[in-house]
Amino acid sequence: MGPLPSGSLPKIGEGATDIRTKDTAAPDVKFEAVTKRYGAVLAVDAIDLEVSRGAFMSLLGPSGCGKTTSLRLIAGFDQPTSGDIHIAGRQVSHVPSYQRPVNMVFQHYALFPHLNVADNTAYGLRQLRPRPSKAEIRRRVDETLEMVRLPGYQKRRVWELSGGQQQRVALARALINRPTVLLLDEPLAALDRKLRREMQIELQTLQREVGITFILVTHDQEEALSMSDRVSLMRDGRIVQTGSPQDLYDAPIDRYVADFVGKSNFFEGTLAGIDGGDIVVRLDCGLAMRGRRPCGAASPTRETRLVIAVRPELIRIMPRCEAPGVVDPAASDFHIGARVKNRIFLGEHTEYLVTTDALGDVLVLSPKRSEAASGGFSPGDEVTIEWQGDTALALDDD
Repeated sequence: MGPLPSGSLPKIGEGATDIRTKDTAAPDVKFEAVTKRYGAVLAVDAIDLEVSRGAFMSLLGPSGCGKTTSLRLIAGFDQPTSGDIHIAGRQVSHVPSYQRPVNMVFQHYALFPHLNVADNTAYGLRQLRPRPSKAEIRRRVDETLEMVRLPGYQKRRVWELSGGQQQRVALARALINRPTVLLLDEPLAALDRKLRREMQIELQTLQREVGITFILVTHDQEEALSMSDRVSLMRDGRIVQTGSPQDLYDAPIDRYVADFVGKSNFFEGTLAGIDGGDIVVRLDCGLAMRGRRPCGAASPTRETRLVIAVRPELIRIMPRCEAPGVVDPAASDFHIGARVKNRIFLGEHTEYLVTTDALGDVLVLSPKRSEAASGGFSPGDEVTIEWQGDTALALDDD
């Protein structure tokens, strides 16, 4: 089902920002040097952030990084200690939550157990002044439940629904007032893996259909990468890097990003030189290894601690070459002898942990097609691993 017709938008409560007169040229959410303190605790540290109109943005990071506090600041549940927050071009830093054109879907849904699906969905409409007519509320509920794929569920009770169905009711309740921004506070955390994946796809589809800006808070990097147009990775109250999911995965700005988003092998060292567009790193083990510098990263100095980062799926594993050990380590391609330490079959690929005399343990992900061609390897097998030089990154260490 497509977007709701603009003529069916409800009236906004008295004193609220009218989302139909928003500044369409402005981002839907903008933080300007926003800081939030709880006593001596610095939860959000001078964040600058823009979320464009109609985007699906994720705030990603570990517990305590400031992502949920940022969401609460947008919602108006907390007020910034300093800095300005704009929604649809309007300054709302000290506007109460009920006057902001935002709604939130909570981690545990917060549905009312004494109300059926229709009454849970209609709750926001019934708080408007003037209140829409009963016929209008009924029409809007039917329309919104159709949009979240729950037609005919109006009379169901909350305890009669599955976890995925409860999540859709929470979405319907948040969407029925047609907010400018929908905030999602880890809404899939309570679902099993298969259902979580299904709901990720449904949320993406729903966001495209309704055209509303979604901002998701999650600690699950797979969830953020699979659902979002843009991702802001946070650490200690600050945004470390913002970009598309592919940007964060293929061009992480430093070791923290590369380690949090996906899996990587890290080889530590210091700057040995610059060769064309490549950084040559002298590893702590004595080997030289090269990698490309991510766009936007500052030029390293001799004192800079660096790591060469290589994604495990970019490493090829094959039977041991006739020439053992390292083969031209500073060349554009890197080869080294290794021994298989562990093997885990994961269906679409096989995960190998191999050990080398110089580099220690290295993680390798071998696709199913390669496994079929080589016959696979077992613990104890002598192998060679290799990767192309342009797949390695030279990143700042933490």
